[in-house]
Amino acid sequence: MNDRKQHVMKPLGAGDPIRLGPYRVLGVLGEGGMGKVYFGRDDSGRTAAVKVLLPELAHDPHLAQRFLREAHTARAVTSGGVARVLDAQTEDTGNRPWIATEFLSGPTLDDAVRQYGPLGSDGVRALAASLAATLRDIHAVGLVHRDLKPANIVLTSAGPRIIDFGIARPEHGLTLTTTGQVPVTPGYGAPEQVLGQRVGPAADVFSLGAVLAYAATGRRAYDGTHVAAVQYEVVHGQPELDSVPPELRVLIAPCLAKDPAHRPTPDQMAGAFAPPPGADRVWRTGPLAKDIERRGSEAVRQATVIAGDSGTGPSRRRLLHTGLVAGGVLAASGGTAGAWWLLREEPRVIPPAGQESYAEALSLLYGDHGTAPRELWGPLPVAAQAVDGVVTTPLPVLDVVVFAAKGGGLAARLTTDGKEKWRLPGVRPAAGLVALPGHLFVTAGDDGELRCFEGSTSRQVWSVQGADTGRILAADASAVYLVTRGGKLRAVDTAGRKVRWTVPLAETAVRAPGPRAATGKGMLVFFGADGDVLAFDTATGRTVWRLSGQAKSAVQPLVVDDVVFLGGRSLQALNVGTGVEVWDNKWNKNTSSEEPQQGAGGWGPAALQDRYVLAMDGTSLSQVPRDSGLAFPTRRSVPGPIPHTPPVVEGRTVWFVEADGRGVSAHSTIDRGRFWTWSPESRGPWGLSSAGYRVFLVNDGKLTAMPTIG
Repeated sequence: MNDRKQHVMKPLGAGDPIRLGPYRVLGVLGEGGMGKVYFGRDDSGRTAAVKVLLPELAHDPHLAQRFLREAHTARAVTSGGVARVLDAQTEDTGNRPWIATEFLSGPTLDDAVRQYGPLGSDGVRALAASLAATLRDIHAVGLVHRDLKPANIVLTSAGPRIIDFGIARPEHGLTLTTTGQVPVTPGYGAPEQVLGQRVGPAADVFSLGAVLAYAATGRRAYDGTHVAAVQYEVVHGQPELDSVPPELRVLIAPCLAKDPAHRPTPDQMAGAFAPPPGADRVWRTGPLAKDIERRGSEAVRQATVIAGDSGTGPSRRRLLHTGLVAGGVLAASGGTAGAWWLLREEPRVIPPAGQESYAEALSLLYGDHGTAPRELWGPLPVAAQAVDGVVTTPLPVLDVVVFAAKGGGLAARLTTDGKEKWRLPGVRPAAGLVALPGHLFVTAGDDGELRCFEGSTSRQVWSVQGADTGRILAADASAVYLVTRGGKLRAVDTAGRKVRWTVPLAETAVRAPGPRAATGKGMLVFFGADGDVLAFDTATGRTVWRLSGQAKSAVQPLVVDDVVFLGGRSLQALNVGTGVEVWDNKWNKNTSSEEPQQGAGGWGPAALQDRYVLAMDGTSLSQVPRDSGLAFPTRRSVPGPIPHTPPVVEGRTVWFVEADGRGVSAHSTIDRGRFWTWSPESRGPWGLSSAGYRVFLVNDGKLTAMPTIG
């Protein structure tokens, strides 16, 4: 079966307008039961897809009012994931109302998969996160697309765009048209659509799940020999997902649940599908990117040629028919002029700010027991799972701890009792959660926007739309440092709310699970995923020094005053401004007792403890004076290798994750002996942070607060 729809330009016919508002009409892009879509160009040369009611319907007061209302609604959708509304004639002036939307010239997802094959796991993640964010924006203004399919998704150099909202949709929210036909593409419409029931945002989620299955495999999740057979499978059968990669299958399958209530929300999808940095290269580089560029150039050329011909006779028609059809598919946005089922979300309530508090510290004698103390609260099954093997580190801010929430977005719970204080949808915490001065934090929006919030209240303070945030690495008093979705290193000025500089990075430096970084003394120390370390001038982005082969993956650097401490094959202390070694140890180079592995082993990341740094060397905790670098190891931990999860120091304890994630151990900062191990039955990656004599732990989707020795 083939639902491929090509928006091929057709010449103007009798009764077609020559001009609509500022747009000279150059051709016909499509026609529905209620209206037509024209290819237009204004006097400045900007092209647009201009939609109007059919002449025979324009005088129907009910339909005209409905079109006007829909035009106003279309303007409310400001998401970058749909074609922008450029202009509209929505006043009741006696003329035919029209809506002009952005003209897109990239291939549809349907065309791209047919031509270049499935997108691959990272590409599907990037596609899913972007489309889910767009659906969230569409739903937030009371709209439901109801016809999401590969042919209605255009791939542009800036990412996927949803088009063709459907000019011939009924207003009452049912899915049957006035002629009794089912306006749903077989295999992509939700069961409730097939059955003619009312639909809401969950129907779009079903369609998106089917779209992602197609993007991952080049095959439909539901198929059959005829339409009725496909629709039967949608309502009663099971999707065919065997060819979908397992890591994607577990995420796509819930979207295809028969019951709309059992499907995830777009916010939840955006969080679950969070792609690694650079995943969107699928439409930025390679054959697909060249195709996008070719189509854009062709559209501009055709518009210029046609607009330059003032005649309306045979030569103009010939140009339209032969030139534009030969140029390939020119995707025209259907705009947002359909009739929609209204489902608005209630606005978020911003809670009042709170104050930092301290838990009662445990006595030093408690450490002699060898038994972990009782949790302050938790474990609570409220946190998101790891993405690419990395848990978003919880962030304590005043009275709350902020964390990546189960189901997507961020949430904050009170540090005192673990009760939820606020929830923040529409953000992508897997891209990073980094503190700023003034009890603020930054994270990424689903569309790559860099967003800053108050930690205690979740009130948004500022945002930078053009940041193109892939992964946030670090911040200082004047800038946030991140890796873009295209794999470049970028500094965003927090005062000017603009990009300060952008520099290229090696693709190996940003591969999953990603790089690490720290700032200090006007320098950004970047530890790449390839194990190389680079130091950049934070003002200019200039590379100041480089250290190659320090590890096999990124290890979190620690900057203290003018010294940076680096784990890996050895524990290095370098002048952060010059890269020159600080320690002159002729007899002890602090070479690790074991070779580092990917994400574990060797010297782990260091933590600051007064005049010392504490770090794991293999499976031994070592205390290293900052001035001399002579390591003092203690007794061994459980068998390694120890993961490179940054340790935390709180009170008189330092907390480390054990090998394979088999619990978290609290060690003494005095003699480095182990007090206890909490949750040794656990496995997998952890996130650790601390404040106010509390240690916050995330593992396997659970958030816990533990006491510590004071």
